[in-house]
Amino acid sequence: MRAFFERLKRGLGKTQRRLTDGIRQTIGLKPAVADELFEEIEAGLIGADCGVDLSETLTARLRERARETGATASEEIVDLLKEELVALFRKTEAPQAPPDGAPPRVTIFVGVNGAGKTTSIGKIGCRYTRAGRKVLFAAADTFRAAAGEQLQVWAERAGAALVNSTPGADPAAVAFDAVTAARARGIDEVLIDTAGRLQSKTNLMAELTKIKRSVMKARGDGAESAVRSLLVMDATTGQNGLSQAGEFARAVGLDGIVLTKLDGTAKGGIVFAIVAQLGIPVEWVCVGETLDDLETFDAEEFVTALFD
Repeated sequence: MRAFFERLKRGLGKTQRRLTDGIRQTIGLKPAVADELFEEIEAGLIGADCGVDLSETLTARLRERARETGATASEEIVDLLKEELVALFRKTEAPQAPPDGAPPRVTIFVGVNGAGKTTSIGKIGCRYTRAGRKVLFAAADTFRAAAGEQLQVWAERAGAALVNSTPGADPAAVAFDAVTAARARGIDEVLIDTAGRLQSKTNLMAELTKIKRSVMKARGDGAESAVRSLLVMDATTGQNGLSQAGEFARAVGLDGIVLTKLDGTAKGGIVFAIVAQLGIPVEWVCVGETLDDLETFDAEEFVTALFD
């Protein structure tokens, strides 16, 4: 985990500078709390793409907590800011109860083109097989010619089974076949790859709803908690990611976020806005291309990497 933390910290370097440079300069000039510090905190949050509304709310909360706690030193205020940011994530956390019904658990991966869905499936699948779970990948991205081939490479690497498809096949049918096969083979986890789509394309978003219905039909037990949807989101998209998350949530009801391409982005603060506005937890973060560059999300680790 320590090695991943160092990669996370490097990946968040640009976001960290956007967020903290002005704050650190103000602390250097005025060790005691002053209005200038709160203004720099708000500007830093906006600069890191936390969004104007959330940045204003957090800054107002900091002023209130400074009065309540009697904090007067600038470093104390920054510590309070860290606590508030961690608390945002904590609000979305819930104990991971075992899913209802018999295996498999099914996860549908959704997102726009180029967000990193197929690669994320491969990496997460590798984690599951390393933990001794039986995994099946479903190639329900039937629009991109190379998608099935790419997923097959990851399936071989992960030691996962694969239900592939032909170009132009019905994605919902592929998902149905995958879940049916998984039930017959005693699979623990089914990870479904879907085609990238712009959140503004109504017909393609409706297709995701159809895929989810097909999965539920294949399970046949009404166990909704065993069918999850994860949004794979490119961190470099910034505030547009908030619109993406909202539309995908309406289409399939998002259970979590896989945040990719954190390495090198200055817009990592968007994750705070999404969590605060939509209440969707971050489950995985990715800071590079290799297998070890993906890890389960840890709120305190993420916030620490932004400031220290």
